[in-house]
Amino acid sequence: MNRPLIEACTDSYASCMAATRSGADRLELCSNLVIGGTTPSLSLAQQVYRDSHVKLNVLIRPRFGDFLYSDAELEEMCGEIKAFRNLGVNGVVIGALTPDGDLDLEKMKRMMDCADGIDVTLHRAFDMTRDPFKTLEEAVTLGCKTILTSGQAQTVEAGIPLLKRIYEQACGRIDIMAGCGVKKWNIQPIHDRTGICVFHTTGRKNTIDSAMRYRKDTVFMGLPSLSEYDIWQTDEAEFRECAEIVHSFDSK
Repeated sequence: MNRPLIEACTDSYASCMAATRSGADRLELCSNLVIGGTTPSLSLAQQVYRDSHVKLNVLIRPRFGDFLYSDAELEEMCGEIKAFRNLGVNGVVIGALTPDGDLDLEKMKRMMDCADGIDVTLHRAFDMTRDPFKTLEEAVTLGCKTILTSGQAQTVEAGIPLLKRIYEQACGRIDIMAGCGVKKWNIQPIHDRTGICVFHTTGRKNTIDSAMRYRKDTVFMGLPSLSEYDIWQTDEAEFRECAEIVHSFDSK
């Protein structure tokens, strides 16, 4: 626990390979990062598992929105956890809440049972709970290895005061992984002010312009605020700089 580690948040094969080449210690594979991430396809996970030597964790999230899941959604998530576990992934990234903003221990236990010994990260459902200190203790008791959090703030920088408190409370029993707005220029200050040495980032610098020559700008496949011709992808040089900073903590 609490060894320097950088996890790449990815939603494509290209991003996974860029992060692999750039020093990632672990990949979190998702789909649809533009809406906060959903469960990736098994086929994509198989490709990444085959071609990357880096530990692979997979996000289990059936839809955009809250973390209040129906029984049908829980059944879907349990099935996906088993499928990815059978593939051989390092771990899964999960979370479920009650209507009152607490960790749903019954649903979490069912998913933990399906994980059956592989690593489990409690994702940023943690940031939507009403009592982060209680939730931390519950995550430890459940057997989660990591909590991904922005410190219940819009960005990690804004969440530094709470990140420091929960890192101290965790006391090495569970990794506190800072995520949401992690950039090469704020990793060192966050580490200095909180003690955290586990970080989660897309390593994205700028969007990549599509190779399409013919473009129809009057039709949108998704949100009108997002161009169909902007590709979101991990930038190798950017991620490498982030990784070098995180790995430097090992020698201090």
